[in-house]
Amino acid sequence: MSVPSFDASTKVSRCLFAQEALLPSGWASQVLLQWDQSGQLTSVQTHASPGDAPHAKGPVLPGMPNLHSHAFQRAMAGLTEYGQAAQDNFWSWRDLMYRFAAEITPDQLEAIATAVYIEMMEAGFTSVCEFHYLHHDQEGRSYADDRELSLRLLRAAEKSGIGFTLLPVLYQTSDFGDRVPRPDQRRFIRRTENMLALLEALKPACDSQYARLGLAPHSLRAVPPDALQQALLGLKSLDPSAPIHLHIAEQIAEVDACVRWSGKRPLQWLLDHCAVDERWCLIHATHIDSQECQRAAASGAVVGLCPTTEANLGDGIFDVRSWRSLGGRWGIGSDSHIVVNAAEELMMLEYGQRLAAQKRNLLIGPYASSVATSMTLEAVAGGAQASGRRVAGLAVGQQADWVILDADHPALQGLPNAESMLSAHIFASSRRSAIAEVWVAGQPRVQQGKHSDSMIARSEFQAARSQLMETSRS
Repeated sequence: MSVPSFDASTKVSRCLFAQEALLPSGWASQVLLQWDQSGQLTSVQTHASPGDAPHAKGPVLPGMPNLHSHAFQRAMAGLTEYGQAAQDNFWSWRDLMYRFAAEITPDQLEAIATAVYIEMMEAGFTSVCEFHYLHHDQEGRSYADDRELSLRLLRAAEKSGIGFTLLPVLYQTSDFGDRVPRPDQRRFIRRTENMLALLEALKPACDSQYARLGLAPHSLRAVPPDALQQALLGLKSLDPSAPIHLHIAEQIAEVDACVRWSGKRPLQWLLDHCAVDERWCLIHATHIDSQECQRAAASGAVVGLCPTTEANLGDGIFDVRSWRSLGGRWGIGSDSHIVVNAAEELMMLEYGQRLAAQKRNLLIGPYASSVATSMTLEAVAGGAQASGRRVAGLAVGQQADWVILDADHPALQGLPNAESMLSAHIFASSRRSAIAEVWVAGQPRVQQGKHSDSMIARSEFQAARSQLMETSRS
């Protein structure tokens, strides 16, 4: 497909015809998409005539939100896969991550984030929620502009063109019971009133580039109860609908520590003490019991699942089938970016359930017998809710974000319909992307599988990583 060309009046053609497209209600044929100058869909017609609209090269999918990202950790990929502890686990990995985070400069953060956001788009993500906890300089002091590192992330999102939700992280203690922070956490720590001042200062910058601003209390072990309540009240006064993301119950050791501290499991404590609702995204929630699962699903919160990171860190397997049976909402994130691939996150999610149950084709939904179709629709809806942005799929009023598969790709070529092509894209592409194009807000950002700035971003990423590795050796 060619990019819509400029007509005589210099207005871009804002329409696209797809032989098959995945709408929120399922697959549809002969779909004509139209959008306005702001990048919002104004019409989605099925069984339509294409008229003069450009034709998509293959099936059109809704853009996938990435609901959990620590951008800087992409530069660590490949550096932690060595046995350096008698019992290597999440906590030993975290020590390595802290040492890496301690050295990052603002320029390096921007270069790494720009590259990973471009990589995300090439891999089918059209928006990202950045769980941002690097706030201060290497000595733990505030920058002259307290927004410095947040602004670098906003600039990376703007340069790449990805949709953005910024979630500054509130981090105050090293463990339950108000334990003092560790020295290697000095770049993360903020007082509650200081965090609220940061949010107020960031809001105009976010609004100016159509990014959403929320808050991420890091975890119950990192934010004491009084500080959590104060932060939630302050956020509500700034924006009552702002998204709230929180790590919870990722590790069994965390659950046990919470029980020793409070007599309750982490999610149980949260539900008892906070008004958890649709604004909340519960990241991981790997180790929750049946009662917590039922109560959290009823709250309307989204569970943020990061299957490749959870596998890499040995977290465990979230019981998606029980969550879905209760009407629970979920989305996917690439978290530490050990893998950056929307299709592979979905594949890993389904395969984890298969390994646990010793059965196949488990995450089937109401609109199709295809696991790939069902998972895609649910992950888009949950990711949109968690992002706090209108990116819930190919429907009027939503942002014009989509992915076009390459029908001529070797993994897809010759398959009978779009549903089977999507299945092949997720389960049979062998890490070779079957994506032809990616559009964000009605603008083509990836064509022929590549972002226009991918080469320069990759070069700057490599330079930043080399500098960091040199610094860590000195």
